Amino acid sequence: MKILQLFNPPDTYAQIKNPALGNDLQKLNGVSFFDRLIPSLISIGFIVGIIVFVYIFISGAISWMTSGGDKGQTETARNKLMQALVGIVILFSLFAIIKLIETFFDLDLMSINITSLKL
Repeated sequence: MKILQLFNPPDTYAQIKNPALGNDLQKLNGVSFFDRLIPSLISIGFIVGIIVFVYIFISGAISWMTSGGDKGQTETARNKLMQALVGIVILFSLFAIIKLIETFFDLDLMSINITSLKL
C-alpha cells in the first residue's frame, strides 16, 4: 500500500509553492514558465556580454598604460583590447541577426511561444 502512495501522491503535494518566486511566476505552468524564461535568458546573455566587454576593455587599457614601454606587456594589452573589440562586434552582430530574422519572418524571438511545440 505504501508503494502505491509513492507513485500516486495526494493532491496536497501539488499545492506546494516556492516562496522565492513572485506571485506571477507561481501561477505559471511549465510551458508558460519557459515562454518567459527563454527571452529573459537571451536578454541576460546580452547584458553579461556587455559587462564582460567593458571589464576586458578597461583592464586592457590599464595594462597598456602601465606597460612602461615594455614590448611584451604592450603586445599583451593590445591583444586584450582586440579580443574585447572582436567580442563586442560578435555580440552586436548576433543582435542584428536576431532583429533581421524578426523583421524578415515577422517573428518576435524575444517572446517565444513554445506551446505550439508541445506534443
